[in-house]
Amino acid sequence: MSAWVLPDHIADVLPSEARHIEELRRDLLDMARCYGYELVMPPLLEHLESLLTGTGEALDLQTFKLVDQLSGRMMGLRADTTPQVARIDAHLLNRSGVARLCYCGPVLHTRPDTPYATREPLQFGAELYGHAGLEADLEVLLLALDCLKVAKVQHPSVDMADARIVNSLLTGVAIAPTLLAQMHAALAAKDASELASLTRNLPDATRQGLLALVQLYGDEKVLLEAEKVLQPSPILRSALSNLKFLASQLGDAKVTFDLADLRGYAYYSGARFAIYAQSASDALVRGGRYDEVGAVFGRNRPAVGFSLDVKALVGAVAPRSLHAAIRAPWGEASDLRGAIAALRGRGETVVCVMPGHENEVEEFQCDRELIRVGGQWVVKAI
Repeated sequence: MSAWVLPDHIADVLPSEARHIEELRRDLLDMARCYGYELVMPPLLEHLESLLTGTGEALDLQTFKLVDQLSGRMMGLRADTTPQVARIDAHLLNRSGVARLCYCGPVLHTRPDTPYATREPLQFGAELYGHAGLEADLEVLLLALDCLKVAKVQHPSVDMADARIVNSLLTGVAIAPTLLAQMHAALAAKDASELASLTRNLPDATRQGLLALVQLYGDEKVLLEAEKVLQPSPILRSALSNLKFLASQLGDAKVTFDLADLRGYAYYSGARFAIYAQSASDALVRGGRYDEVGAVFGRNRPAVGFSLDVKALVGAVAPRSLHAAIRAPWGEASDLRGAIAALRGRGETVVCVMPGHENEVEEFQCDRELIRVGGQWVVKAI
């Protein structure tokens, strides 16, 4: 095997795509700032016990592990940034009121999420801590949609669920953790036969409710059907009411519901959402409420947010056009260098053409050129 062959699902990013990723990263961070979100930069690796505290087995299996040569302790390369931001909110900021935080950085996965996914996503996310009301859920949803808008995603579709719906059906029922994980997997896969087998020893009302969830997906009629077929409870009524409210606030966005959706990380505690587009085979954005995420850091307070992979987002939108640039000759004359410096100081891209390589500028669209006219350097359209 050649020394330059990269591991599976790890890839170099070449100029045009890298430019698109970087421009989009800046656009997303600017959009988050417009909403009042402050940028934080958690470290790529931490002590393993801190990185995996409270995040469950799913994140453990996705985390690369190594030994710290300074301390001898086990360390992990983060597979998700949300637990780190929760730690920052709990211990470093420790604000009593609302904290709006955003981030953008690489995460590493031991296995790809989908057959063609990268194991090195560039994760962008925004999280709001300290407010338990639906106002926070709605703000995060609207920010997520605005982020897709600035990325020029066409016709996004929001799919919604609530983690409390399944929990309400299991209230008071003792279930082994292994069995519960298998049931969650069957629900997410909508495998009715497997779910029927797994729930055969559960109380009839619980079993019938779980089996009904497999069919509860579609438009707003799903919520009305859920009220009819699921065992009523205050938790269920609150969850369905919240979903109705959030959906009603999203304007022209297409909204669907999948009440059995349990995909993603295990820390979701309330309304959750995924945003899809026809140009992508999987969700571009996942998010929701995860009020328990900070509990393991000694500060249990409301939290809601979302994340996306900037690389996957770039793959779901049209390539951006080449940047307009100014072509300039290469030279050592002080007046030429001064003219080039002045143009760059005004934010222009100036590409100096090396002698003999006049036709090799590819990453920039040179629509103007710097030429000498009457003893002065001036910019003319090509």
